[in-house]
Amino acid sequence: MGIPSEMRDLLLANRNNKPLMIPSPMEDERILRTKKCTQEGVRAGAKAAAVASVASAIPTLVAVRTIPWAKANLNYTAQALIISAASIAAYFITADKTILECARRNAQYKSS
Repeated sequence: MGIPSEMRDLLLANRNNKPLMIPSPMEDERILRTKKCTQEGVRAGAKAAAVASVASAIPTLVAVRTIPWAKANLNYTAQALIISAASIAAYFITADKTILECARRNAQYKSS
């Protein structure tokens, strides 16, 4: 099974010379909008992760120093896990929401 050698040679020859399909002029614009949405999501996610890491680090470190149970049971690895889990969750949730919102905006029909 697989691609016959004649078909494979034809596809490889066409890949180097001419594309099999002619791209639409709107394709480049769509790709640019997609990249912009992704960059927007990454930027918003990074901001949210920074805020979440500070917001979770301060109470975690204060609790480890003052609460006897936390002092006995939360070592450095546990503290780092608590802080990083909060920042990772904030990053992915915010990036996902931002990208979906941007995709919904771009899905609207724009007559030009």
